[in-house]
Amino acid sequence: MPAAPQIPPSLLRPILVRGLADALAAAAAADSAGAALALMAPPAGGAPWLLGLIGRVRRAHPGLGVTGLLDCGDRAGEAQGALAAGVPALLFTGGTAAADRLAAIAAAHGAVLLTACPPLLDLAAEGHGSIRPALLEALCRDWLAQAKGWAESRAGG
Repeated sequence: MPAAPQIPPSLLRPILVRGLADALAAAAAADSAGAALALMAPPAGGAPWLLGLIGRVRRAHPGLGVTGLLDCGDRAGEAQGALAAGVPALLFTGGTAAADRLAAIAAAHGAVLLTACPPLLDLAAEGHGSIRPALLEALCRDWLAQAKGWAESRAGG
C-alpha cells in the first residue's frame, strides 16, 4: 500500500471560497505573497465545481501553487467519488472505519484525507458578505502572512 502523502502546509490553513471572485482574490494575494494556496470548497460545492475553480485559478495565475480541499462532511460516498474525480484533498468527518478506508483510497490516488477541519479563513464571514476584491485580497494577504509564520514556527519546533 502506498504511503500517505505528506500534508502540504497550505492545506492546514485553507481559504473557504464560495465563488470565482473569492478564489481569484485569494490567488492574487497568494501570488503577490509568493505563498502556496489551498482553496476549500463548502460542503455543497462538489468535486466538479472545485476542480473547475482550481483550473480557472491556475489559468489566471499560472505560476501559483494552488490545491483544493473539498469538505465531504460524513458522506463517504461523496468522498470516494471526489477522489475518483481527482480532488487532491478531502475533509471527511465520518466514522473511524470509513475514514481508514478512505485514507487508503486517498493514498492510492496520491491525495490527502483530513479528518478534522483545520483553521480556515471564511471569506464570506470575515468579509461580511463583501464582494470588493481589494477587501477580499487584504483578508487573504493577512491570513497567508499568519499561515507563513505558523508554518515556520511548526517547522522550527
